[in-house]
Amino acid sequence: MADDDVQAAVRLPDRAVEARLARLDEGLERLESAPGPAARDALEAVRLLTEVYGEALARVVDRADETLCEALADDELLAHLLVLHGVHPEPVERRAARAVERLRPAVRERGGDVEWAGVDGTVARVRVKSGGGCGSGCGGGSSDVTDAVRAAVLAVAPELEGVEPVPDGGERRAAPAFVPLATIKRRAAPQPQPQETR
Repeated sequence: MADDDVQAAVRLPDRAVEARLARLDEGLERLESAPGPAARDALEAVRLLTEVYGEALARVVDRADETLCEALADDELLAHLLVLHGVHPEPVERRAARAVERLRPAVRERGGDVEWAGVDGTVARVRVKSGGGCGSGCGGGSSDVTDAVRAAVLAVAPELEGVEPVPDGGERRAAPAFVPLATIKRRAAPQPQPQETR
């Protein structure tokens, strides 16, 4: 019994999780192409198990306070599962904006910058500034940065259909992804308009 307890306490490092996910994808691909009722039954079992685990995860999110929700959203594996099951506590725009902010330091090290510009329908918009601050040895340019941003944003917000750069000037800046409640409460009530006299 003690060996079982030790086995249950073992946690998988991220690389081991990634390896298992890759094996799972391969196994599911083989099952999907296999003929016969046994393959269909196995796929149905996986689907049902996934639905039950999704419901369990949704119940955890329902009972979680704000601190726990943030911790769940910050864990890469949990965040992907929350998105997969449609129970991520953060709206899509906030998730995408955070992904851009996480990339920003690396882009700045290469002499450029990237800035969140909002969502237009189902397309994320970012401002990408390529810089020459690190010389020719850094490699890449704004297209490399855009590709990296696209991958990062779509990983955390697969509901979006794409990521597009916007020009760095002229275009109106999008509203921030999160507006504090205190800001909304401080807005003045609209003043009545004077009536015209005839």
